[in-house]
Amino acid sequence: MTERFTGSFTQQEPIPEEGIAAALAVLRHGRLHRYNTAPGEIAETALLEEEFAALTGAKYCLAVASGGYALGCALRAVGLRAGEPVLTNAFTLAPVPGAIAAAGGRPVFVEVTEDLVLDFAHLEAQARATGARILMLSHMRGHLCDMEALMALCARLGLQVIEDCAHTMGAAWKGVASGRHGLVACYSTQTYKHMNSGEGGFLISDDAGVMARAIVLSGSYMLYSRHRAAPPAEAFEAIRLETPNVSGRMDNLRAAILRPQIATLAGRVARWAALYREMEAGLAATPGLRLIPRPDEESYVGSSFQFSLPGWSDARIAAFLARTGARGVELKWFGADEPVAFTSRYDHWTYAAPEPLPQTDRVLKGLIDMRLPLTFSPADVAQIARIIRAEVLAVGQSEEAALAAEATALRLAD
Repeated sequence: MTERFTGSFTQQEPIPEEGIAAALAVLRHGRLHRYNTAPGEIAETALLEEEFAALTGAKYCLAVASGGYALGCALRAVGLRAGEPVLTNAFTLAPVPGAIAAAGGRPVFVEVTEDLVLDFAHLEAQARATGARILMLSHMRGHLCDMEALMALCARLGLQVIEDCAHTMGAAWKGVASGRHGLVACYSTQTYKHMNSGEGGFLISDDAGVMARAIVLSGSYMLYSRHRAAPPAEAFEAIRLETPNVSGRMDNLRAAILRPQIATLAGRVARWAALYREMEAGLAATPGLRLIPRPDEESYVGSSFQFSLPGWSDARIAAFLARTGARGVELKWFGADEPVAFTSRYDHWTYAAPEPLPQTDRVLKGLIDMRLPLTFSPADVAQIARIIRAEVLAVGQSEEAALAAEATALRLAD
């Protein structure tokens, strides 16, 4: 009998009981706004910022309404000018170029390699061609490039780096936490990320001027002294009246939900790693399927999994997806002609006027993606891998049979 997976690829773990209790306390007293505190009370949001800064080792932290808001706020805080080019990976998700465009910038896409990271040669060419001074580096689907080599190249090119760490909270390159290489780093706490508040995000930085502008931008009014993971008061003096309010504050309810999750992040990262390795083992040496190599220097968060079907036709990939879908395995395909749900690619974002990128097109044409939620067990992942492997082989055999039949028909016709 053909096995079928019956689990959900979108079901997350419940919020910790400590977070539920803290959220109920906020609901009961009603002080959800981060600056609405009782005498002597420290807001949940201010405490969360302090704790997340300690987790990452950053001097300063700002909690905001979403990861996308964090990206746009970071761009404004580093002084993005209207119409200015901003370099970013061609393989990313829509909120990244969306944040650039919404902040008044012009997204300029950079090719990615077969290993799903930034192509350094094309980055240099695009930087020189456009005169860009900002790189918004998307650690898309948790894949880290050689961060030491990248930062050396960016220093030579005069590029300021904003790290999009939506998929790398808890990851590291050679032991340095993701987000600690660039001028600013942005994180997401949307439901499918590594801490869950439905929506939410963080900015971190060691730069007092950048973070002071970000705090005022986020809607602090003149209440920036209520922030505990913030620069000193003098950092705000020169910018407090010239920086616009683009409100995007996190509230105390979401902060209360998130605070207990900080202590459990390392354990969850370890569990994701175990699921990721189980999937790798199950798909290893499958004919026609390429796994994405992970460098030894990278400590990754395996909350999603990617593999490639290089050289496969669109029809063949569509047949494979139909067969896995019928067996309960929900896969996403970055090579589809039209965007589907959360999955789209650089040439779909016509507002950015993207130029063709043949290398990225080739990479994305066969790229398959799936979530690995922590509600999966290792046995679940092993079953999913068996189904994927079986269907890759089945579609491959069907293709071979069709080619053989076509060759036979041609011989008979001769």
